[in-house]
Amino acid sequence: MFKFLVFFFVFVLFFSCSKETIKNSTIKEKSLELQVQAAYKEGMEALDSGDVLYAAKKFNEAEILFPQANSAPQSALMAAYSYYTQDYYGDAIAELQRFLKVYPTSKDLGYVYYLLAICYYEQIVDEKKDLQSIINAKKNFNIILKNYPNTEYAIDAEFKIDLINDILAAKEMYLGRYYFDKKKWIPAINRFREIIDKYDTTIYAEEALHRLVEVHYSIGLIDEAEKYAQLLGYNYQSSKWYENSYSLFDKNYEKRKKKRLKTFKKKSGGLIKKFKTLLE
Repeated sequence: MFKFLVFFFVFVLFFSCSKETIKNSTIKEKSLELQVQAAYKEGMEALDSGDVLYAAKKFNEAEILFPQANSAPQSALMAAYSYYTQDYYGDAIAELQRFLKVYPTSKDLGYVYYLLAICYYEQIVDEKKDLQSIINAKKNFNIILKNYPNTEYAIDAEFKIDLINDILAAKEMYLGRYYFDKKKWIPAINRFREIIDKYDTTIYAEEALHRLVEVHYSIGLIDEAEKYAQLLGYNYQSSKWYENSYSLFDKNYEKRKKKRLKTFKKKSGGLIKKFKTLLE
């Protein structure tokens, strides 16, 4: 009987301690969740009021308080977005790169790569100086097109890549013209060829072909010049660059062109006058 009472007493004592431990644990866990929610709410309020530095701090705090929570990736992403809204691009990029390492399976990776690309893209000011920003922006936009082609981010990424290619082609054209003016023929040819080979869909493709005609004609490589002129004529026959190239081979072209314009103006004037008499 005595043994039974001792066993019963020990059992009751153990059960009570266990129950208290569970109760304390639950209270702490709830308290932690409340802290996370409070930090996140403070971050949103600070972001709405324009205090982005404090907002990013509170979002980081919400993530660190409970890193296992489902809300942790969202908090990290909001910290990056807070920095981006006020053009703190370096801080935003650092947060986004950390996000990719800590949350590599996140459902929001498409948005992360898009925001990362935009942070680089919006730092482009001059194609002659901001080459690294241009390269990084294009790299991340290409990741979106490759891995997230059916998202809304892919549509804008494709548009932005076209603009970036225009910027890169402009840089090559700037250097090509510089070398041409300095009569450094080989570097000039290389720059103009770079446009034809890599950026043939840009607005600089026509001029690049004309410049190749011009360079080769200047150094006496007439056959090469004619080859590029034919290519220019085949693709852009109605452009001013084709006319410029054609005039290199035909010195009387400009005279005939002016004569045609005078004739056209006379004929056009007559037609307009005739048309006006029909309305009177």
